[in-house]
Amino acid sequence: MATADRTPPPSPDPGRLFRIGLARAFGGAILFSLPMFMTMEMWWLGFTMDQGRLALMLLLGLPMLVGLSHYIGFEETFGWVDDLVDAFVAYAVGFAAGGTILLLFGVIRPDMALAEIVGKVALQALAGALGALLAQNQFGQSTDAPPARRRISSYRGELFIMAVGSLFLAFNVAPTEEMVLIAYQMAEWQALALAGLSLVLMHAFVYAVRFSGQEARRPADGPWWSLFLRYTVAGYAVALAMSLYALWSFGRLDGMGPEPAVMATVVLGFPSAMGAAAARLIL
Repeated sequence: MATADRTPPPSPDPGRLFRIGLARAFGGAILFSLPMFMTMEMWWLGFTMDQGRLALMLLLGLPMLVGLSHYIGFEETFGWVDDLVDAFVAYAVGFAAGGTILLLFGVIRPDMALAEIVGKVALQALAGALGALLAQNQFGQSTDAPPARRRISSYRGELFIMAVGSLFLAFNVAPTEEMVLIAYQMAEWQALALAGLSLVLMHAFVYAVRFSGQEARRPADGPWWSLFLRYTVAGYAVALAMSLYALWSFGRLDGMGPEPAVMATVVLGFPSAMGAAAARLIL
């Protein structure tokens, strides 16, 4: 009688897994950043944006990438040093993807000043880096993928993931003129109604309409109003903060008074809130 083969399957090669993850990250950086690659305002901002704000954006993006790598990265990490390395790799992928696509689109050319080229590519780098890390979660389902990453179970972790989702979506529309135009067209009651709709949709997406991923996001106990206050209202506040920061970074609030700035923040807060809710379901 033939004996059963009890030889364990060969363990995946870590180097090969990292290369697969890197290729997946490059594809994710392009896919998730396409709206920004093809937005004319982003091309202009790369040349005209205040360099201090651009540098601050890249600097503040680093801890966000480190935190995202802690949950979703190119490979399983075992400490903050590994997560920091993953964050820098994600930035490198974001710069490489942005430079490649903008060069092919003719947005950057060899005869341009170096400062203009660096500014245009750097402006795309954070969104590309976020897309690179998000690609592991969205596309890392092959048999070569590393084991499932750490489950986001803490309250701070939930708020962090909502901040990532809201900022990512805000970055795709904040540079456009339409955000300011819509804000100037709206009356106060419309802004209040939009804020209310944002809250309702955020809560419904995660807890009410049975989208995939809802079960993992619902705590075992607690009344609906507690969930609404602790997660939906807090998440909307995070989305508004990310929206305000994005508008300020891109110079959309320059010269505005307090009331128009609040209106513009509420307008951008609508897609940001949807991004926050989607992030809780997806990540």
